[in-house]
Amino acid sequence: MLFMLCSAATFSAQAQELYVNTEPASNMPANSMGIRLTNKFFHMQHEGHTGMRFEPELMFGLSKKLMVHTIGYLSNNMQSNIRFEGGSIYAKYRFLSKDDVHTHFRMAAYVKGSAIDNPYYPVIDGGHDHNARPYRNDELDLEGTTSGVSGGIIATQLIHKLAVSGTAGYNRLMHNIRDEMPGFFSRNMLNYSLSAGYLVLPVKYKSYEQTNLNVYVELLGKSNMDAYRPGYYIDVAPAIQFIFNSTTRLDFSYRTQMVGDMARNMDRSFLIRIEHNIFNLRNK
Repeated sequence: MLFMLCSAATFSAQAQELYVNTEPASNMPANSMGIRLTNKFFHMQHEGHTGMRFEPELMFGLSKKLMVHTIGYLSNNMQSNIRFEGGSIYAKYRFLSKDDVHTHFRMAAYVKGSAIDNPYYPVIDGGHDHNARPYRNDELDLEGTTSGVSGGIIATQLIHKLAVSGTAGYNRLMHNIRDEMPGFFSRNMLNYSLSAGYLVLPVKYKSYEQTNLNVYVELLGKSNMDAYRPGYYIDVAPAIQFIFNSTTRLDFSYRTQMVGDMARNMDRSFLIRIEHNIFNLRNK
């Protein structure tokens, strides 16, 4: 019981680091599991409809330094009906931690691999010329669009109620399970982000049963590295988050492009997520 309370305390104390669109350098408590369901809704500007993607996810705190995510993807972005698209595995290892009173600095390395069974063009597109600029899409991601691997570094600074985090990573994109990537897509991408989270409520902690309210602003960017298909974008994603009983969180986020010249089919999205964490898993 004491271990569970300590784990919940850790979860609440780092609430403003539980970013909605990125991962912090901190990990979930050891010997814990998280169950997460994310729903994303996309404006498909070439197809004239709203795409949806559902992402069921299991997260495991294997130790205080290592955590692993397994994620599935289901959507109607590339076809008229919702279907299973594939999955990915994400692992994060925290290699640096400097703690002080009401402040800490942490760094972590991450790797991710995705295996996706999707066409590269929507089958509901009405016969667009996908290489023509008005209908082109140069953005490929590992969250249901294309297979590939990625890796990078995360650094997070917590100062009292404010947490700021930055990510820099590299994506190597590969062929999908039953569809080869067209030759003109960029296979090498840089991804980068800058996230800030602030704990609004409670003003003063009295119990770990108090509801937390966190607000976030995240800048999310990608750049194609191949000269034959240049382009970049930076999105802004404000978010609001509620944490109940130090175990369950509810996220809402809206994402839209701020600057960039990359041709994209989905440049706006809305996210809603529910997550529940179970501590002291081994004893359970």
